Amino acid sequence: MSDDMIPAIEALGEKLAQARAAIAPRFIGQETVVDLSLVALLSGGHALLVGLPGLGKTRLVETLARVMGLDWNRIQFTPDLMPADILGSEVLDIDDAGKRAFRFIEGPIFCQLLMADEINRASPRTQSALLQAMQEREVTVAGQHRPLGVPFHVLATQNPIEQEGTYPLPEAQLDRFLVQIDVEYPDRDTEREILIATTGSAEAEVSAVFDPASLLAAQALIRRMPVGDSVVAAILDLVRACRPGTAESDPSVTDSLSWGPGPRAAQALMLAVRARALLQGRLAPSAEDVAALARPVLTHRMALSFAARARGETLPALIDRVAGRATASTEAAA
Repeated sequence: MSDDMIPAIEALGEKLAQARAAIAPRFIGQETVVDLSLVALLSGGHALLVGLPGLGKTRLVETLARVMGLDWNRIQFTPDLMPADILGSEVLDIDDAGKRAFRFIEGPIFCQLLMADEINRASPRTQSALLQAMQEREVTVAGQHRPLGVPFHVLATQNPIEQEGTYPLPEAQLDRFLVQIDVEYPDRDTEREILIATTGSAEAEVSAVFDPASLLAAQALIRRMPVGDSVVAAILDLVRACRPGTAESDPSVTDSLSWGPGPRAAQALMLAVRARALLQGRLAPSAEDVAALARPVLTHRMALSFAARARGETLPALIDRVAGRATASTEAAA
């Protein structure tokens, strides 16, 4: 690690502490959810927040946008939403001389942070409008490539798929989310704090801690953080063990899977473990970071087979088992 990185990492750590403090009064408790959301932004990726209605998912995304100082838009996904409602469209203009010309009207996707609220309530055709944007940070409309905001992030909220009026997201789109963040019910003490803080005459104000330039600088710094060989080995062991039909697959695991994670999952882990280490005030990630992020990074990139579901198996339990083996073997080798 170069000497100039240590003070830069320490300064970024202090700024992230300020960001957490700014978020806390508006999204009470759920520190893991907040940290995973910050991990996604620091890694330059997108996040999918999954939970029942009323758990504060939309409020968290709105608060994050303001704290990070990003130009943001919100799209409420509904069954009748069309791709043009997201991307924009061309309209025919006629000037005073009677000359006709097409003019492009930008859709709400032209921003730095897009809140895709209840993303799984839109049809698969509409969901697919985000595929190019999430991967290439641009969209193609009427044959023209149009760049999006810099940086560009999608923070999407999703109700559990069992809810009425929802559509499953395509596997290709799920893979573009760096992490899946499960938002659970708050405990009793946290819910008490929420009641007191949100039912009074005034609510906490949010001030920007970051701006686009400082977030981009943080993302560049994350990519420069060193990752030890043992951590790289743990990432590879974990991801490759979950791929059915490969030489390094773990039969005790892959026999329960229909499909497993691809290289993008390993890339996501490589970035996310750095961001988590920084959030916790460390200069380099460890195998413990790999184990902690295994579920958020892998859950939406894998699918249980029908037989495994019939046996009552769950993806979280399966991922925990593989992650435990991968990190244990790595630590033993070290």
